[in-house]
Amino acid sequence: MRMHWDAFLDAVQERGEYRTRQEAERAARTVLALLGAHLVGEVRSELAARLPETMALVLVNPLQAHEPLPPERFIRAASAWIEGATERTATWDVSAVLSVVADVAGEELMNRILLQLPPGYDLLFGHPQPVD
Repeated sequence: MRMHWDAFLDAVQERGEYRTRQEAERAARTVLALLGAHLVGEVRSELAARLPETMALVLVNPLQAHEPLPPERFIRAASAWIEGATERTATWDVSAVLSVVADVAGEELMNRILLQLPPGYDLLFGHPQPVD
Protein backbone atom coordinates (compact mmCIF):
# COMPACT_ATOMS: atom_id res chain seq x y z
CA MET A 1 0.00 0.00 0.00
CA ARG A 2 1.30 3.43 -0.97
CA MET A 3 2.28 5.69 1.94
CA HIS A 4 0.59 9.10 1.97
CA TRP A 5 2.77 12.15 1.20
CA ASP A 6 2.08 13.90 4.52
CA ALA A 7 2.74 10.77 6.58
CA PHE A 8 6.04 10.15 4.77
CA LEU A 9 7.30 13.72 5.19
CA ASP A 10 6.10 13.86 8.80
CA ALA A 11 8.10 10.69 9.55
CA VAL A 12 11.24 12.01 7.83
CA GLN A 13 10.87 15.36 9.59
CA GLU A 14 10.48 13.67 12.97
CA ARG A 15 13.39 11.23 12.50
CA GLY A 16 15.66 13.90 11.09
CA GLU A 17 14.52 16.46 13.67
CA TYR A 18 14.16 19.00 10.85
CA ARG A 19 12.69 22.36 11.71
CA THR A 20 10.67 22.55 8.49
CA ARG A 21 8.98 20.18 6.07
CA GLN A 22 11.04 21.78 3.30
CA GLU A 23 14.25 20.52 4.93
CA ALA A 24 12.75 17.05 5.27
CA GLU A 25 11.58 17.07 1.65
CA ARG A 26 14.97 18.23 0.36
CA ALA A 27 16.74 15.43 2.23
CA ALA A 28 14.17 12.85 1.09
CA ARG A 29 14.41 13.84 -2.58
CA THR A 30 18.22 13.73 -2.58
CA VAL A 31 18.54 10.44 -0.73
CA LEU A 32 15.85 8.72 -2.81
CA ALA A 33 17.43 9.96 -6.07
CA LEU A 34 20.75 8.46 -4.96
CA LEU A 35 19.11 5.25 -3.74
CA GLY A 36 17.22 4.85 -7.02
CA ALA A 37 20.52 4.75 -8.90
CA HIS A 38 21.50 1.70 -6.84
CA LEU A 39 18.33 -0.35 -7.13
CA VAL A 40 17.12 -2.14 -10.23
CA GLY A 41 14.18 -4.08 -11.57
CA GLU A 42 11.39 -5.43 -9.44
CA VAL A 43 12.92 -4.28 -6.15
CA ARG A 44 12.97 -0.62 -7.25
CA SER A 45 9.44 -0.91 -8.70
CA GLU A 46 8.03 -2.51 -5.53
CA LEU A 47 9.60 0.14 -3.31
CA ALA A 48 8.33 2.91 -5.59
CA ALA A 49 4.81 1.49 -5.35
CA ARG A 50 4.92 1.91 -1.55
CA LEU A 51 6.26 5.47 -1.52
CA PRO A 52 4.17 8.62 -2.05
CA GLU A 53 3.81 9.20 -5.80
CA THR A 54 6.11 12.24 -5.92
CA MET A 55 8.87 10.34 -4.09
CA ALA A 56 8.28 7.25 -6.24
CA LEU A 57 9.03 9.36 -9.33
CA VAL A 58 12.27 10.56 -7.72
CA LEU A 59 13.24 6.94 -7.01
CA VAL A 60 12.56 5.65 -10.53
CA ASN A 61 14.20 8.64 -12.29
CA PRO A 62 17.43 8.58 -10.31
CA LEU A 63 20.68 10.44 -10.47
CA GLN A 64 23.06 8.29 -12.50
CA ALA A 65 25.58 6.18 -10.64
CA HIS A 66 28.39 4.59 -12.63
CA GLU A 67 28.91 1.98 -9.94
CA PRO A 68 27.24 1.04 -6.66
CA LEU A 69 28.67 3.37 -4.04
CA PRO A 70 29.81 1.97 -0.72
CA PRO A 71 27.90 3.57 2.18
CA GLU A 72 30.58 6.16 2.98
CA ARG A 73 30.66 7.35 -0.65
CA PHE A 74 26.84 7.39 -0.75
CA ILE A 75 26.94 9.78 2.23
CA ARG A 76 29.62 11.90 0.53
CA ALA A 77 27.45 12.10 -2.60
CA ALA A 78 24.43 13.12 -0.50
CA SER A 79 26.48 15.85 1.19
CA ALA A 80 27.48 17.17 -2.24
CA TRP A 81 23.82 17.36 -3.37
CA ILE A 82 22.31 18.79 -0.16
CA GLU A 83 23.04 22.49 0.08
CA GLY A 84 25.10 23.39 3.12
CA ALA A 85 25.53 19.75 4.20
CA THR A 86 28.65 18.24 5.70
CA GLU A 87 29.39 14.52 5.78
CA ARG A 88 28.17 14.48 9.39
CA THR A 89 24.86 16.17 8.60
CA ALA A 90 24.47 14.08 5.42
CA THR A 91 24.86 10.91 7.51
CA TRP A 92 21.98 12.17 9.63
CA ASP A 93 19.90 13.01 6.53
CA VAL A 94 20.56 9.64 4.90
CA SER A 95 19.71 7.71 8.06
CA ALA A 96 16.54 9.73 8.68
CA VAL A 97 15.22 9.10 5.17
CA LEU A 98 16.36 5.49 4.83
CA SER A 99 14.94 4.46 8.21
CA VAL A 100 11.52 5.68 7.02
CA VAL A 101 12.06 3.87 3.70
CA ALA A 102 12.80 0.68 5.67
CA ASP A 103 9.52 1.04 7.56
CA VAL A 104 7.63 1.59 4.30
CA ALA A 105 9.36 -1.34 2.58
CA GLY A 106 8.76 -3.96 5.25
CA GLU A 107 11.14 -6.77 6.18
CA GLU A 108 10.87 -8.98 3.08
CA LEU A 109 11.41 -6.17 0.55
CA MET A 110 14.06 -4.63 2.80
CA ASN A 111 16.07 -7.87 2.67
CA ARG A 112 15.91 -7.83 -1.15
CA ILE A 113 16.94 -4.15 -1.23
CA LEU A 114 19.99 -4.88 0.93
CA LEU A 115 21.00 -7.72 -1.42
CA GLN A 116 21.33 -5.15 -4.24
CA LEU A 117 23.50 -2.77 -2.21
CA PRO A 118 27.15 -2.99 -1.16
CA PRO A 119 27.81 -4.16 2.43
CA GLY A 120 27.14 -1.64 5.20
CA TYR A 121 23.84 -0.17 4.01
CA ASP A 122 21.96 -2.15 6.65
CA LEU A 123 23.21 0.35 9.23
CA LEU A 124 22.07 3.35 7.16
CA PHE A 125 18.56 1.85 7.00
CA GLY A 126 18.64 1.18 10.74
CA HIS A 127 18.41 -2.56 10.12
CA PRO A 128 21.73 -4.07 11.21
CA GLN A 129 22.22 -7.52 9.75
CA PRO A 130 23.70 -10.36 11.82
CA VAL A 131 27.38 -10.97 11.20
CA ASP A 132 28.21 -14.49 10.05
